[in-house]
Amino acid sequence: MTKYRWVAGSVSGLVAGVGMGVVFHAGANLMPFIGALYGWPSVLGGWVVHLLNSVLAGLLFAFVVSRPVFHGQIESVGESVAGGVVFAAAIGLLSTGFLLPVSMSALGVQSFPEPLVPLPGMLGSALVVASVGVAHLVYGLLLGWTYATARGYRTPDSVASEA
Repeated sequence: MTKYRWVAGSVSGLVAGVGMGVVFHAGANLMPFIGALYGWPSVLGGWVVHLLNSVLAGLLFAFVVSRPVFHGQIESVGESVAGGVVFAAAIGLLSTGFLLPVSMSALGVQSFPEPLVPLPGMLGSALVVASVGVAHLVYGLLLGWTYATARGYRTPDSVASEA
């Protein structure tokens, strides 16, 4: 258990990033694509960039949930997991729905730097969308659970046994 939210945020971001990366890699082989967005079009490049971004997102999560507006609202494992899922959904919408198209437009890129999947058409697109959605769900679940565990939050069983 750690009282330091920054340590909990970075560790939970890393753990969640590994889980999300496995889904990205196994689901639609997205790691070379992620690496290509940063000029490193390889599986290794994708993993390095993804895990760095995951740790930064974990730190951002720790910052957000420690704001006074959330005091008293995120005090248990379940509440932290719910917060992690909502946070990951927001990050997913922001990154894929806004930052990716804007950055590609700013760079003058007309198409993705790497083919996403070897499957053409709607099947390939559906696989990518499903992988990205599931990956962000996994990230949120692991982020919230790991953060709560590192911070020593209570489970419903421990709360009931104290009463």
